[in-house]
Amino acid sequence: MIWETARRPLDLSTKGVIMGILNVTPDSFSDGGKFLDAGAAVSQALKMAEEGAEIIDVGGESTRPGAVSISTEEELRRVLPVIRELRKRTETLISIDTSKAEVARAAIEEGVDILNDVTAFRGDVGMLKVAAESTVGVVIMHMQGTPQTMQQNPHYEDVTEEVGNFLRQKTAAAVASGVILNRIVVDPGIGFGKTLAHNLRLLQSLEAFAERPVLVGYSRKSFIGKLIGTDAMEERFWPGVALTACCRTRGVRIFRTHEVKADFEALRMTEAILEVPAL
Repeated sequence: MIWETARRPLDLSTKGVIMGILNVTPDSFSDGGKFLDAGAAVSQALKMAEEGAEIIDVGGESTRPGAVSISTEEELRRVLPVIRELRKRTETLISIDTSKAEVARAAIEEGVDILNDVTAFRGDVGMLKVAAESTVGVVIMHMQGTPQTMQQNPHYEDVTEEVGNFLRQKTAAAVASGVILNRIVVDPGIGFGKTLAHNLRLLQSLEAFAERPVLVGYSRKSFIGKLIGTDAMEERFWPGVALTACCRTRGVRIFRTHEVKADFEALRMTEAILEVPAL
């Protein structure tokens, strides 16, 4: 199970990887404004790499429910200095979290290795061409609606079947456009146009998406707070770490998270148990 990225392949056969979240935004739901300064962002990225992140996912536009879109110029202003400095200072893989083709193209020119577009190439008609003409790894994620509308009464007849069909269709479309299959991983989009029940069903059914390596991102999301009965962001930490262990047993290989050190340790502990030979 190999994921090809621009810098090097990731062998996911037996070891999962941590993708550290780096939001260089003023309005992301859990850390907006903390890393808007480029220096602070670079320091945080290097800290996450030391803690076990093999990928740093840099995002300049919030995709939280109800988030307002920003201009291409503003997004470039936020992300490019961070990517440029990181590329000088680390061989850790860098991902760009964007739905704009111009931002993706500029980030690739600065040396990013992975393209993470939450719209699965639907937000900008030029995005698929950018992916096909590069060698970056690609994340195809499911989202019902847009960040502005996705939590307005999301509905599915069968959430697992519909998300799975979407991921297969978008993967096939990417391959038809020239993206090599081994460059693609899929993300069921926990929290993106889903109710609490939808999220739980998807987490229960993660093996259904395993035709390609699976990435999940549930870190600090509100459904965790609903389950444990609190709105306090800090109380979502340990339930999220528990989810990492659980999801690894269900075949997930890439974990997009704020809690790099704890999730990395949970991942390696779980894998140690999974790898014990039968007696």
